[in-house]
Amino acid sequence: MSQRKDTEEHALDITGDRSGWWGAFAGVIAMVFVAVPISAAIGLATHPATQTLFSGERISEASQFGYSAFWWIVALVLIALPFGIGFLIAKASTRALQIVGAIVVLFVIAVIVLGQLFVF
Repeated sequence: MSQRKDTEEHALDITGDRSGWWGAFAGVIAMVFVAVPISAAIGLATHPATQTLFSGERISEASQFGYSAFWWIVALVLIALPFGIGFLIAKASTRALQIVGAIVVLFVIAVIVLGQLFVF
């Protein structure tokens, strides 16, 4: 009887501590979405003739080094994005994720509505 008194009862935690895995999964999903823009940014950064594609824009007036540096910075930010999203998912609380998710959903709805108003 005394042994039973010393044991502690624990609630069944079916999720475990898998926030790291959810963060990694979210990072992989984000990487899928930014893979093509990363490839395009690296292509624009490494090929000097692409600067002529932006004729009439301010970017066409930039120096060759400035143009290349701009696209390398864009590529690095896009590469870092999935890691940042994965870290956010892994470390943020449930409430914070709900707030961020709601903001993203509202932003997507606003983009769709404004796109329908001004494009079509």
